[in-house]
Amino acid sequence: MDAEKVYQMSFGKIYPLLVGKAERKGRTREEVDQIIAWLTGYGTEEIKRAVDSGICYGDFFRQAPALNSDRKLIRGTVCGVRVEEIEEPLMQEIRYLDKLVDELAKGKAMDKILRKTQSRAAD
Repeated sequence: MDAEKVYQMSFGKIYPLLVGKAERKGRTREEVDQIIAWLTGYGTEEIKRAVDSGICYGDFFRQAPALNSDRKLIRGTVCGVRVEEIEEPLMQEIRYLDKLVDELAKGKAMDKILRKTQSRAAD
């Protein structure tokens, strides 16, 4: 899919897909919100407002209050592409979220998803 089409998609349409993927594997909406908050700096209420507002996916990331510097620790593949090798910065941010939700759906512990042990080791 063309990157610009992805950027123009409504966050309000993407969010339920992310939550649904997690819930089908026994995880929760709250855990998805925790991941989004960790990655972007949005709080739970801000995420809800973004879902309701019709903001496009690209602007959701462009306007993120505080992108987490530890997101650069995210490694692995999404849709057959290594997230750490994605050259387009905005697409990389989007794929970071995809990767984290994939990890959640696969049953990974939240501390590992949020790179807490890796972050401390890097200090």
